[in-house]
Amino acid sequence: MIYRFIVAAALATSANGFTMPSSSASTTSTRLTALDTDAFESSIETFDPLNLSEENSSTHNNNRAAVIAAAAAFMTPLSANAAGPDWGIFEGRTGSLLHPVMMFAMAAFSVSTGLLGFQWRRQRTLGASSIADALQNAQSAETVDSAYVAKLKAAMPIESQISELQKERKDLASAGPKDKHFSQGALLAFIGTAFAIEGPLNTYARAGKLFPGPHLYAGAGLVVLWALAAAMVPAMQKGNDAARTVHIGANLAGIGLFGWQVTSGIPILLKVVEFTKWP
Repeated sequence: MIYRFIVAAALATSANGFTMPSSSASTTSTRLTALDTDAFESSIETFDPLNLSEENSSTHNNNRAAVIAAAAAFMTPLSANAAGPDWGIFEGRTGSLLHPVMMFAMAAFSVSTGLLGFQWRRQRTLGASSIADALQNAQSAETVDSAYVAKLKAAMPIESQISELQKERKDLASAGPKDKHFSQGALLAFIGTAFAIEGPLNTYARAGKLFPGPHLYAGAGLVVLWALAAAMVPAMQKGNDAARTVHIGANLAGIGLFGWQVTSGIPILLKVVEFTKWP
């Protein structure tokens, strides 16, 4: 910035020492061919680098004004573009509130997705047969295991509880928590990641910089946990219990980070409302 100002000032100063050639200059040039000494001296007088003559003062002033105007036009875009491009509604309150609104929704959506996951786990681990069915199968077998049959008969008093569990399993199966959990988890990872990136972009568009802190760190960690949970799905489908444990742990930790984001994001939300305008 300062170097451009110096160059512009130098141009304005040097413009005072030179004038545009006039029609008399061409006449003088013609006379020089005839070795007209008086005409030659007259042409020398038009060159006045120290601005010692007042003969063409109006021309000097016009040249100086033109150079200064050009320098001002040259320097103006520097300050005008200092804040970056105009993002329109994305810089206003509407675009700024889009991130917190979506993240509040994603927090609730994450809890809902987790509950569906536990329902599917519950359905998968419930027994499929009752004691009465097991007893009938044991008694009708070619080789009857008397000890096993005795145990089944002793367990008959809890048959009603098993029937209730079987009914619960059927209800869970009809609700389809497995497919719902998978669909919501995929949607959560996509929308959540998109708006985790949108938040910092909006902040940079408004302020020209980011503000590292707990809220930003929690958001970055949350995206990493979503990626880890999704990466465990292929192994889970093959029955890997360790992958299931990692999947559940990553999502529980993600819900915890969501709680951290809410507490650290509310002060930021209040500042956004204070310093932005609609739309």
